[in-house]
Amino acid sequence: MAAKTTYDFDMMLSNAREAYGEELYKMACEGKDFVFTYSDNVAPSSSAGKLLKEFPERCFNFGIAEPDQVGASAGLALSGCTVFSQVFGPFLPLRAADQIHTDIAYNDVNVRLIGTHSGVTAGGGPTHNDIADLALYRAIPNLTVVVPADANQCCKFIRQSMDFVGPMIIRIDRAGSPNVYAEDYELTIGKAIETMEGTDAYIISCGSNLYECLMAAKTMKEKHGASIGILDMHTIKPLDTDAILRVAQKTGNIVTVEDHSINGGLGGAVAEVLCESSYKGNFKRVGMPDEFAVLGSVDAIYHYYHMDRDGTVEALERMLHLAK
Repeated sequence: MAAKTTYDFDMMLSNAREAYGEELYKMACEGKDFVFTYSDNVAPSSSAGKLLKEFPERCFNFGIAEPDQVGASAGLALSGCTVFSQVFGPFLPLRAADQIHTDIAYNDVNVRLIGTHSGVTAGGGPTHNDIADLALYRAIPNLTVVVPADANQCCKFIRQSMDFVGPMIIRIDRAGSPNVYAEDYELTIGKAIETMEGTDAYIISCGSNLYECLMAAKTMKEKHGASIGILDMHTIKPLDTDAILRVAQKTGNIVTVEDHSINGGLGGAVAEVLCESSYKGNFKRVGMPDEFAVLGSVDAIYHYYHMDRDGTVEALERMLHLAK
């Protein structure tokens, strides 16, 4: 049964980067016991800023020393704390790779690394684009990796992770994204959500790209009468292989869409599953090509690399032989 979504998104922007702080603040007010470490980009005026102001004894600022922050978070977890650690996304996997690998994952500790500004959403150009993190995280044992589709889903992950055993990466974008789901729904770590049912093809996506995928499915329906399903693969690791194989067998046409390099991310993970199952259908990855991105706004970059709804429609039209 597909989840209930809404197409009336345009005035329903939400911000996962604000939502995680709001949820942590609520949890602290409820008496939940956790520690928060953060880097210098948490503004006092933000929702996370309220947590810093009212619960200073559990909040630790590490400035721009991300490796130290991740290492110290591991130490706090080894002492028995559950740790939420917000790090500027591009610097989390690149600067703190050793600490993620050896301090966090190897020790299998209860640290939730919240990587903000993921994909090309940082606004600082190629040096600040976070397009290779999923490839790294997927190769490190013990890590659970989730990519919320909207602010509400981000809050669900934050709350569920409080009782989760082991390290987790929560990958969110920089700014406001439309709410995807129209009502409450069940979220299970490691279980994909069939956001929309389809009979002609399925898009497998995650994060804020899910909105553009819904718009692409709507366009395909209106333009061609095509029925396009959408699978919200919010958990990149462990991957819901059963859901992938189910929709692949149902239609024989799969397109993956992600704000990440096409090398080693969601598309690569899905491709591995399909190849190992002797899948004989059609498959296409939509994402960042193997290059540093051009300069521009997020929407401009998405459009330039055919990662937006128009690009996804083009990929589906070619796959279904509907292109003129």
